[in-house]
Amino acid sequence: MARNLTGKHGAYFEAVLQLRDISPKVIDYAEDEIARVKLHVAKVIKLKNGFDYYLSDNSLARALGKRLQEKFGGEHTVTASLWGVKKDREVYRVTVLFRGIQFEAKDIVEYKKEQYVVKSLGKDIFLQNEKTGKKVHVRYKNMGEIKTIN
Repeated sequence: MARNLTGKHGAYFEAVLQLRDISPKVIDYAEDEIARVKLHVAKVIKLKNGFDYYLSDNSLARALGKRLQEKFGGEHTVTASLWGVKKDREVYRVTVLFRGIQFEAKDIVEYKKEQYVVKSLGKDIFLQNEKTGKKVHVRYKNMGEIKTIN
């Protein structure tokens, strides 16, 4: 459940959800989930390649980033930085980055100059060579090596 904001200003946030290189489906899903858990959004910034959502609860933002990665595939990174100390306790602000991918399961792609079928998108990208049947997995940090074929 979303944290109570009583006594906090309207611009209060604990986490930034960064959505980059994403489809409208990802935006709709993220906004539906934010509304479903009644997560306070301090502000939204539209950027050239995505959006930044300033959210009131860092654990819910982390969970949302993980669900986005599980549902759509893509790069999911969480970083935390010390924001201050309150009542002898360190307070961290969290940045959750979700970077989408330009292909989906069953798409045909090129990887290392060979054609592959995208078998699944989970923790990694699983590809199967069209000719040899050989299966490979590619980490999201290396997804730039995969090219979509029109």
